[in-house]
Amino acid sequence: MSEHQPTWLTQEAYDRLSSELEYLLTVARNDIAKRIQEAREEGDLKENGGYHAAKEEQGKIEARINRLEEILANSVVGETRESHGVVEQGMVVKLTLNGSELEFLLGSAEIAEGSEIEVYSPDSPIGQAIMGAKIGETVRFFAPNGKEREIEILEVRNFTG
Repeated sequence: MSEHQPTWLTQEAYDRLSSELEYLLTVARNDIAKRIQEAREEGDLKENGGYHAAKEEQGKIEARINRLEEILANSVVGETRESHGVVEQGMVVKLTLNGSELEFLLGSAEIAEGSEIEVYSPDSPIGQAIMGAKIGETVRFFAPNGKEREIEILEVRNFTG
């Protein structure tokens, strides 16, 4: 296994994620705490659907806060990279995998928020296999099911959002 890659973000993506984190920490956390307190005051918690729904939402908010803090703490912020025909994080990659053509952004889903493009993590088996590969190269890797797969890199280009 390779070590974890930092998350590459454009300045716009970094700012958007920072704003979301600030909102979750200052507004959403307080709102859900109030809803939980109000539901507690209604009495029996065993059959209090509002309480359980609020606690579930609180868990989702806390998970998102943790994820955003991790991304922002381990990110590299920069301009859209220029493609040099080498697979790197933040690039759109077109390849063939066992005869089928795939196209995706290699990076974090947060970079592509609002875009229709599929996103693969650089830490995924495919991401690890193709990182550093050049256009025209063929690489092999073992899928999670243990089968060996072959990938040919067809195109590497900038992600424009």
